[in-house]
Amino acid sequence: MAIFKAFNAIRPVADMASEIAALPYDVMNSEEAKEMVKGKPYSFLHVDKAEIDFDPIPENIYTESIYLKAKENLEKLVKDGVAKQDETPCIYIYRQIMNGRSQTGLVGCTAIDDYINNIIKKHELTRADKEADRINHVDYCDANTGPIFLTYKKNDSISATVNAWKESHEPVYDFVTEDGIANTVWVIDDAETIALITEKFAGVDYLYIADGHHRAASAVKVGLKRREQFPDYTGNEEFNFFLAVLFPEDELEIMDYNRVIKDLNGYSKDEFMAKMSEKFDIEEAGKDAYKPEAKHTFGMLLDGMWYKVTAKEGTFDNTDPVERLDVSILQNNAISPIFGIDDPRTDKRIDFIGGIRGLNELERRVNTDMKIAFSMYPTTLEDLMDIADAGQIMPPKSTWFEPKLLSGLFIHKLS
Repeated sequence: MAIFKAFNAIRPVADMASEIAALPYDVMNSEEAKEMVKGKPYSFLHVDKAEIDFDPIPENIYTESIYLKAKENLEKLVKDGVAKQDETPCIYIYRQIMNGRSQTGLVGCTAIDDYINNIIKKHELTRADKEADRINHVDYCDANTGPIFLTYKKNDSISATVNAWKESHEPVYDFVTEDGIANTVWVIDDAETIALITEKFAGVDYLYIADGHHRAASAVKVGLKRREQFPDYTGNEEFNFFLAVLFPEDELEIMDYNRVIKDLNGYSKDEFMAKMSEKFDIEEAGKDAYKPEAKHTFGMLLDGMWYKVTAKEGTFDNTDPVERLDVSILQNNAISPIFGIDDPRTDKRIDFIGGIRGLNELERRVNTDMKIAFSMYPTTLEDLMDIADAGQIMPPKSTWFEPKLLSGLFIHKLS
């Protein structure tokens, strides 16, 4: 039984949505963000990455002065009249269209208790340093500034309610970002419709984090901190909830998350191919980039030639939702034993390239600073849910979601 509720969003006035909305804070570094906001004084990056307002950018971007600047910049949006808070609690419909594919989600608040009690399921470990940054950001701003990307198993009744509202109401925002992604938002401000949606989600057993594990963990920890500060809390205070966008599974698509590796770990090409052949069937695929068409197959680029690489029977446990993932098969049968890369999260000899950049980027890297590349078949939503349901952790760099949810369109105040 999932809790999903309306809230009074702080959000841009209609003609400022495209000026305020920004990519999430963790898809660019500080220097890139500083360049992106030139000529955009109200970009939400001034809130999410407030270090860009310091000149030069401080070496340590996790200091109190930066979090205070984020709070100041958030308040400035309201003070300058470019963002306002809705007077009544609403639920929001958020649609994105990229390359002709549409995904439509509902924006509202989910409960920190659902996260604690595993109604909201996770599939990824979080890092304490990343959590600490967002804990401070949420705490100082007294707000959730970036939505958590959640998914749930397809529910025709919820989809019908969302579609009916879209068809009978005009959007409040409708703009296209510089990267060509269309963003459209509708406001559901009718109390009966809100109650109906809330009731329908009460019949949803589980929500799944698709992306945003660090933001979710940080939001929950700030909520728990507020409970300690206010021991007489009732459970209805806003700090008991956090900002989320909920998408049905059939609206989402996971892209491939490919690998490039710096060297053959001391092996000659012939020695390497012999080692790979112990666990994989290998056949030449030609000079053109090879994109896998089925699970347990991989593309491999080495010395200007692409190969189709297929995992042999018996190289993985097909009953284990983690072990049967392609990223696990490649890691356990090649990247670790052959390349000697046991921890892909920290080893500098491996890099990861999201599918949005295309296989040309693999070829470019192999022609510049890397020796070999592997193109991957995408992890599926079913894989993600199976792993979360089993209480297991997905290997690093398993999923790449596009398009990214914009920040700044919805802000949830904690008090």
